[in-house]
Amino acid sequence: MTKPRPNRFKRSRGGSTYAVLGILAAVLLAVAGYFLFAPRAKELKNPQPSPSVVFHSPLPAKPDTTHEWYSSAHEAPLHHKNVHSPEKPGSLSDRKQHQTGIGKLAVIIDDMGSSMQEAHALAHIGVPLTFSIIPGLRSYQEVASYAAKGGLVETMIHIPMQPKGWPQRRLEGNGLLVSMTDTEIKERLEAFMRDIPQAVGANNHMGSEFTEHNDKMQPVLEVLKNKGLFFIDSATSSRSVGLQLSRGMGERSARRSVFLDNEQNVQYITSQLNQAVRLAKKNGEAIAICHPHTATIKALAAVLPGLEGQGITLVRASQLVK
Repeated sequence: MTKPRPNRFKRSRGGSTYAVLGILAAVLLAVAGYFLFAPRAKELKNPQPSPSVVFHSPLPAKPDTTHEWYSSAHEAPLHHKNVHSPEKPGSLSDRKQHQTGIGKLAVIIDDMGSSMQEAHALAHIGVPLTFSIIPGLRSYQEVASYAAKGGLVETMIHIPMQPKGWPQRRLEGNGLLVSMTDTEIKERLEAFMRDIPQAVGANNHMGSEFTEHNDKMQPVLEVLKNKGLFFIDSATSSRSVGLQLSRGMGERSARRSVFLDNEQNVQYITSQLNQAVRLAKKNGEAIAICHPHTATIKALAAVLPGLEGQGITLVRASQLVK
């Protein structure tokens, strides 16, 4: 009997089946591995915060301009400090405090003494001012006493002095004239001081002629210095010797920076106040002189209380003499 031959084709087909199944299994494992491990690798490469953890940025993407204050001394607004952060030396609050030191401004109101109503209106603005009172006006002593009681307002003597063009130009009867002797000048000035004992200084009323004469200003400044009063040159003449002579004598003195109300309208006076503020910031200090006109009082009341926010400290005139 003849034995059947082995079926070589059948055996080869079975081996191929196993090989194919092996390849499929490898592919399936590879695909499963990709889906299992690729996202984890991606996470490790680009980690994302867990939903249970919230990260807060220390600063907003854009400045919060809801609460700002501006100073014309700075080009950009300053922002309030973060209330959740402790204050550090040199922080924003320190800079805010130093705003008040940018410049000092003294406002002198000349020609005071005619009306208590004017004195009340000015004092009620509630800022440091200086009243310069002309001796002999209707209410001059009452105004001086009132100013001394408030604390914010100090008093000066507004000394009438001969202007150019006198006698065609009016001058108070008790004014100082270039024709007077030194004795006459000193006696008249000492009488002013007795009439206004609250005065801590003086400046010239008119005087475009008188203040150009060294020999006439000398006795005035001697009396002021001996009595402990300072002198502020109103600078009614560009040739006034008042400041130079007083400094040479060692007398405490200063010079007017700006006249506020050569024109009596609120817009002009406000513009002049802005000029005074610019000078105070540039030079560290400035002295403005004005008069108790209705428009002037209105402008002062509108502008002065807000100057602190611009870095200006309002002071009495005595704080700016050297």
